[in-house]
Amino acid sequence: MHSKQTPNLKRRYWVAMTLALTGMTAHANDGWPSKAIRIIVGYPAGSSPDVQARLVAEPLSRALGQSVVVENKPGASGNIGADAIAKAADGHTIGVIGNGPLTSSKFLYAKLPYDPSTDFAPIALIGTAPLVWVTAKPAAERTPAAFIGQLKVDGDKQAYGSVGPGSGGHLGMELLKQALDIGPIHVPFNGGPAILNAILGGQVQMTLLPASTVSPLVQSGKLEAVAVSSAKRTPLAPTLPSMEEIGAKGVNIEVWNAVMAPARMPAAHQARLSQELEKILSSREIRQKLFLQGWRVDDASAKGLAARIQQDTKIYQDIIVRNKIKID
Repeated sequence: MHSKQTPNLKRRYWVAMTLALTGMTAHANDGWPSKAIRIIVGYPAGSSPDVQARLVAEPLSRALGQSVVVENKPGASGNIGADAIAKAADGHTIGVIGNGPLTSSKFLYAKLPYDPSTDFAPIALIGTAPLVWVTAKPAAERTPAAFIGQLKVDGDKQAYGSVGPGSGGHLGMELLKQALDIGPIHVPFNGGPAILNAILGGQVQMTLLPASTVSPLVQSGKLEAVAVSSAKRTPLAPTLPSMEEIGAKGVNIEVWNAVMAPARMPAAHQARLSQELEKILSSREIRQKLFLQGWRVDDASAKGLAARIQQDTKIYQDIIVRNKIKID
């Protein structure tokens, strides 16, 4: 009796599998995208998120069989663009967002128009980059240990510049102060070049800025690079010590840009975008282009991005709440 039922069971199994696969195929080939994909960038043309959005737009267009258009919506440190992405309802809008609007903005702004934890779906992490801790060039070379030792002695007699409250340089330096028990005071500036001019002029003594911003002055000998802000050394600046090496345990500050979709976008469409962008970002050509621009491709997956958002959100929440940092 058992042997007579087995063929029927097998037939039923294969019928069920065929129906399931047919359904999956139909879902995958549901005609999406049916029009151009729009990538919203909440920063000006020429900014790193804009450059990266345009870098992936062409290969993504080829992969999806539809044109991909980049649209800039700058303002409020990326929050205007992030809000536009969160509220997009056409099923064909995604965006490139920097780490701030996804991690720290929630704690800095009293009235953020979107919720980073519920309004977005992670698609792909494009590139990451540490900041570089730089200071005025001394008359004689100093080791990081000697520099930090002097900072401990000086307390609040020294100052550091950032591009504004809540910026990566501001939050990173506050983490450094906590980890190393140092006390330089914060002075906000309107942009990286203004900070560098202030260091050269003696108004402030140090800053945390991207390598691309500080490299010319470090290479010319006008500024001294102390360390990178990542926990481990980076191939982007292989000669510089990491936070762990200078004794700043638990500090791992990197800026990054990510592709996000509105949470309302169907899961199958999110998955397809993630899959295609992972392929694009794993290509040697794209990785090399990003590296030359000062960015490293790490774990580009949606899962890796979600973990990074969660990790950095906790770090920034702690430092923002502890130091009562607010923008409005």
